Amino acid sequence: MPFHNQPDKRHAAGHEPHGFTLVEMLVTVVLIAILASIAYPAYTNYVIRGQLQDAFANLADYRIKLEQYYQDNKAYSTGTTCGQGSAWASFPIATRYFTLTCTLTSTKQGYTLTATGSSGRLTAYAYTVDDTGQKKTTAYPGHSGTINNCWAIKSDSDCY
Repeated sequence: MPFHNQPDKRHAAGHEPHGFTLVEMLVTVVLIAILASIAYPAYTNYVIRGQLQDAFANLADYRIKLEQYYQDNKAYSTGTTCGQGSAWASFPIATRYFTLTCTLTSTKQGYTLTATGSSGRLTAYAYTVDDTGQKKTTAYPGHSGTINNCWAIKSDSDCY
């Protein structure tokens, strides 16, 4: 009697086979690995872009505070550090992801605020703003040199 006419015992009495074959499991594992290899870098970049907002918000906030200080004192400092004598000016300032520093010009009529990444992947980032409102990216992964007029987020052309 030929083999193909033999009844299949696995399907006898209305029972369907249970479980997965090794090939099915391997295909599933490979698909999950491919999806993870695409999703993880995208997620990581998304998280970093969210953390960069810490620098931008604090640079803008301290720029406003320094301008208010200037209105009251006709200089950005009465001492050797930016905003000296004010309750908020104890540079360097540590935020959640960045360290803010401030450098005065020799006449105390100008300053440069700098936010430098202080943790994890953010250590490769640094941003500045000066008393004229000029934004610069001074450190950015995969880019050498300064990017003027821009706080780079994803690339040289994607700016905040």
